[in-house]
Amino acid sequence: MKISALNSFDISLEDVASDKSISHRFAIFSLLAESKSKASNYLLAEDTINTLKIISKLGAKVSRQGSFVSIEPPKKILSPNEVLDCGNSGTAMRLMLGFLSGVEGFFVLSGDKYLNNRPMKRISKPLNDIGARIFGRDDANLAPLCIESKSKLKGFNYKSEISSAQVKTALILAALSSDSNSYFSEISLSRNHSENMLLAMNAPISVSNDGLSIAIQPLKKPLKPLDISIPNDPSSAFYLVLAAIILPNSKICIKNILLNKTRIEAYKVLEKMGAKIEYKFYDDSFESIGEIYAQSSSLNSVEVCENISWLIDEAPALAIAFSLAKGTSVLRNAKELRVKESDRIKAMVENLIKCGINAKELDDGFEIIGSKPKFAVIDSFGDHRIAMSFAILGLICGMQINDSDCINTSFPNFKNILEKIGAVVED
Repeated sequence: MKISALNSFDISLEDVASDKSISHRFAIFSLLAESKSKASNYLLAEDTINTLKIISKLGAKVSRQGSFVSIEPPKKILSPNEVLDCGNSGTAMRLMLGFLSGVEGFFVLSGDKYLNNRPMKRISKPLNDIGARIFGRDDANLAPLCIESKSKLKGFNYKSEISSAQVKTALILAALSSDSNSYFSEISLSRNHSENMLLAMNAPISVSNDGLSIAIQPLKKPLKPLDISIPNDPSSAFYLVLAAIILPNSKICIKNILLNKTRIEAYKVLEKMGAKIEYKFYDDSFESIGEIYAQSSSLNSVEVCENISWLIDEAPALAIAFSLAKGTSVLRNAKELRVKESDRIKAMVENLIKCGINAKELDDGFEIIGSKPKFAVIDSFGDHRIAMSFAILGLICGMQINDSDCINTSFPNFKNILEKIGAVVED
């Protein structure tokens, strides 16, 4: 993908990518329902379509008309005679590990070359400790992973040392299949979509006031089905909001966007840097949804070291904001970036240096001195968020991005929206 520089734009959008986290969870949680679950505006990206294929192989009846998806759960989960392909999605693999650990049968989870090198022991070890049978490379740390379930899981009291919605959700799903009550806690609040959705399904869970502790009872009967409209993804929208902020004389409004507090921290960082951003909230049954407005702004440096789990997906795009801000900006406590779809710390720093930006790797983040970027040919490392981040920087100085097809895993109409705001994009 080659991006040419753009002068300015003023646009209102409703068709950014649907929320990926909620789309994955809708598909997987539908397996727990008593009857058909329905969702409009389901994300039709490679990752989330793979999740629909997986639950189909497990016996669910999946119907899709455009972005409207209905899922009828099977009476009994099937043990398929083929590999369950998670593609590039760590969310799908980790959540399915939790769900399938409590299901009788034999299952194999695998993915692409990038996913199969991402760490899974943070899920497989606590699950094996409560009676799951998960096998794989590097002592069940690397996929392909095999799950052979023969007996009930044991109830547990687990405190996670990392703030991870994937770990939390996997353990909750396992606890619903356990033989006694379970308790999960984490050191700081991670994304809470799973709790919100499961509570809406009348799951036997209770959440503490601060959200850090969850009590889970074994599931005695199927749950209430979901019937939802999935909002737009704030992580995907962040690239477009950033574009409006860094380009002169530009404005944007993004509608029907998820405004859960654990998902808009990166926007709050931009506000601290001087960005002009406003929010309009709507009422919703289980999530905060609304609109975001942003316009051209001068950015100043910032140091970010808190609520990292709330902005981990947007960190590469924040690095672009840092590169255009006045002064030296720093991101710390973000070592998790090293084990995402790529080593995002290394990828961002290497590519920013190619663009003439003074950037330095830290063990747990990066330090970036803002200056004027230049055209470069950069490598996405097969990571959709690296590719999209440098596409936005390309609106300032032009950019050639190698291996940009990875964008289709999460934001298949990204190129179309860039063209809608006036950018010239060549394959």
